[in-house]
Amino acid sequence: QVQLVESGGGLVPAGGSLRLSCAASGRAFSEYPMGWFRQAPGKEREFVAAITQSGSSTFYGDSVKGRFTISRDNAKNTVYLQMNSLKLEDTAVYYCAADPEGTFTNTDAWAFWGQGTQVTVSS
Repeated sequence: QVQLVESGGGLVPAGGSLRLSCAASGRAFSEYPMGWFRQAPGKEREFVAAITQSGSSTFYGDSVKGRFTISRDNAKNTVYLQMNSLKLEDTAVYYCAADPEGTFTNTDAWAFWGQGTQVTVSS
């Protein structure tokens, strides 16, 4: 089992930056990939980013490439999502996820989820 707790969400003006954190507990953190998804009102949950166990490889959804950066600190059991140049359309609840089996971009592949943190980008 893995427990995930996100933090760092909030209200930010368009063009601004925000860093989300996700603290994991349970199984050894370095054993599994981590990911971030988001869900806006009335929309399906969308893949944002993923990172492999060691952090050597990262993957991004097309809508965030070049603006968001995923990283992890295995010593702190934490994954981060640095979000820069935020746009109105980035407004959503952001979820971290752990331990996927299959394609990273598929929400069904991920075994464990956090409760989510709200990010609101204002004009």
